[in-house]
Amino acid sequence: MKQPPLTIPSSLDVPSATKHLASNGTPIYAIDCSEYEVVRLSFVFHAGTVTQRHPFTASATANMLAEGSRKMTSQQIAEQLDYYGSYFDINIDRDYSYITFCALSKFFPQTAEVIEEVILHPTFPEAEVATYRDKRRQQLSIERRKVETIARENFAHAIFGATHPYGISYSEEEYDSLCREHIEEHYRRRYTAENCIVVCSGAISEEVLQRIVTITEQIPPMGTADTIDFPAFDTQHNVRVQHDGAVQSSIRMGRLLFDRTHEDFVPMQVLSTLLGGYFGSRLMQNLRERNGFTYGVFSAMVNFQQTGYLAIATQVGREVTDEALQQITYEIERLREECISEQELSLVKNIMAGEMMRILDGPFGIADVTTENILCGFDNSQIEENLRLIRNTTPDDILTLAQRYLSPDDLVTVVAGDFS
Repeated sequence: MKQPPLTIPSSLDVPSATKHLASNGTPIYAIDCSEYEVVRLSFVFHAGTVTQRHPFTASATANMLAEGSRKMTSQQIAEQLDYYGSYFDINIDRDYSYITFCALSKFFPQTAEVIEEVILHPTFPEAEVATYRDKRRQQLSIERRKVETIARENFAHAIFGATHPYGISYSEEEYDSLCREHIEEHYRRRYTAENCIVVCSGAISEEVLQRIVTITEQIPPMGTADTIDFPAFDTQHNVRVQHDGAVQSSIRMGRLLFDRTHEDFVPMQVLSTLLGGYFGSRLMQNLRERNGFTYGVFSAMVNFQQTGYLAIATQVGREVTDEALQQITYEIERLREECISEQELSLVKNIMAGEMMRILDGPFGIADVTTENILCGFDNSQIEENLRLIRNTTPDDILTLAQRYLSPDDLVTVVAGDFS
């Protein structure tokens, strides 16, 4: 049998978002995918951890929105969502909090009653705050016994600086000071019309859209202007963190780069995919297939509002830590010294294009990509542009990017494990 030719699509047909403006100034982006009988609604607030004034308040606020409201208890909220087959999801990163609801379109009116309570009228009951505080402190204490968590947190410290908003982490003891007043303060200050965008997708009828507008228009305006201080980065290039008794070492390697608006971001995604972004990547073939050092290794470009970075991550046996670091460095140097083949690059391009098509298959993925584009100042025409940039990346481009951005002097290496 002859394998059919692999081709990269020349275009992707993605519905564009129609922008509406609520009376309080909050933009609402509607993506009509009426063939799907669902509604997905996301409220995105600039309320991530960089905006908090007290440790852990950003995540606590987002996670406790549904723990009780003006009219409903947490149990009533959960039961009404469950009864109508609806659900909601909370995600929070350094910059943003994402509050997402999904419902069958025929049950959106009933789900909207819950949405209004959760977004507009949370009460953060004291008893629920105490339960949340104790549970999360215990979870964090357990997580920090893992070398993977230790390496991840120390990599952020090394890249940005231990006190930078993108690098800082807090001890679990700080949960003891988390209180309802701090959560309410964060909610009042950051869950405001000026700090919000709304993205909805699916069967967005006129009635559904009007209900979304009605909820959105009740989000209060911001009071006093709130600024966030971003000090200069304080990067450390080599960090080893001792963790007694660890049988594995967790490795993080990478460097500070730029955000998604930079002209080299997408070509660097191609380079990152080639290096460690899929199962047959160079790092996977080396560390797993040839040497048996690890079950998995990956590399990725990470995007924040103010900047971004390249990260390589893996866990290896403690006895092969230094050899694994040497092999990672070897693969990076190969990219800086040797031009890759057209065949290998073509495979990577096809994988990336295929992943784009998979993500955009349905209203949920389209909404996620649309949200990311909006937060970066793009519209959905950027999807076509990204595909064009991927298709046009050449072996010479990869060589140039590796030489420009992957100098050994610029790389940050963090290893957590037992070195005794």
